[in-house]
Amino acid sequence: MRSLTATFVKTGDSIEWTLIPEHVGLYHREILSAAEADSLGVRVSAVLWERIEVGGAVLPHYHDVAEVIHITKGRVRLLCNGEWKTYRAGDTFHVPAGVVHSVRNDDIAPTEQISIFLPVSGEHPPNRFFQTIKVSDEVSCGPKGQTEGEDGHGG
Repeated sequence: MRSLTATFVKTGDSIEWTLIPEHVGLYHREILSAAEADSLGVRVSAVLWERIEVGGAVLPHYHDVAEVIHITKGRVRLLCNGEWKTYRAGDTFHVPAGVVHSVRNDDIAPTEQISIFLPVSGEHPPNRFFQTIKVSDEVSCGPKGQTEGEDGHGG
């Protein structure tokens, strides 16, 4: 079900931080929902921008999907294969479906991460790196008559 035919921008200001009460001091912004992924024709359960407050934690849990967690701000402790280990901004975790994991803020300020939730299935075509096709510099990035940056978001 692919329905988008133009670039859609979701500004950070338009996405509210939502408290996740099942955890401690965890908030998220939904960057991409399952419905939005469907409109793009891709298989993604969700992409979340998460913030863990000082003393907060994503409590031990597992999913029926795979999760990729990329730490963007701060220092965290990850429950990784039964052991707690320290990681920091720039580190990325690949968590298979069904594997128990947890992330704790191990810093003096809130930490942030991007979490990508990916459906798993036994049968799927092999993944490949994407292609990029360059177009003429004169191609407009917005509606006819609008040039890049006119909407304040730079395209």
